[in-house]
Amino acid sequence: MGVTRQKHAKKIMGFYKHNFQFREPFQVLLDGTFCQAALRNKIQIREQLPGYLDGAAQLCTTRCVIKELESLGKALYGAKLIAQRFQLRNCSHHKNPVSGSTCLLSMIEDGNPHHYFIATQDQDLSNKVKRKPGIPLLFIIQNTMVLDKPSPKSLAFVQKLQTNQLVPEYQKQSIVELKEKEGLVKQEGEKRRKRKRAGGPNPLSCLKKKKKKIQEGQEPSADKKKRRKRKRNR
Repeated sequence: MGVTRQKHAKKIMGFYKHNFQFREPFQVLLDGTFCQAALRNKIQIREQLPGYLDGAAQLCTTRCVIKELESLGKALYGAKLIAQRFQLRNCSHHKNPVSGSTCLLSMIEDGNPHHYFIATQDQDLSNKVKRKPGIPLLFIIQNTMVLDKPSPKSLAFVQKLQTNQLVPEYQKQSIVELKEKEGLVKQEGEKRRKRKRAGGPNPLSCLKKKKKKIQEGQEPSADKKKRRKRKRNR
């Protein structure tokens, strides 16, 4: 595995982990075209994919994909055998199976809540996947698995989410100061201020000390007056 390709995959995986909460084990949905390409290029998906993604992966497919491969006959018999080794994910087409691409698209609806990767060689399916944010896309080029770079939809989605986080530092400081004036500071800030106040002197003890100083100051002045009177009497 090339170092450059590994760095490329690691960077993309960091993007999806940080912005779309992808976690191990990664759920990879494969269709028949990907299985056929892996067979043709002698790629061991189960052994090679976790190393490429730098984490544990669960390879899965749907009944619709299996049914589609069965319907295509001997030409895709080997791809069907590969797909049958993967875990089956329940789809909504139990009674009426649909094409593999239609089924996989239905599995990533509503914001891809199960954090699926899509592994396919179908260009039409790939284009439709790219129109949805937060869905990693895998394909095979020249006997090599490739994780596609984030789509423009994914980048735009993340940019909108990060708009509030991209405020310059001086503006962040002014916002914090305004919140303090309006009493909208978080609890952590209140705890910190309380700690600072606790380190200061007790105002009551200060007042007592001042009184003592005044009294102590009066005593020597009274002694001086007595001494002056004695000198005059002499």
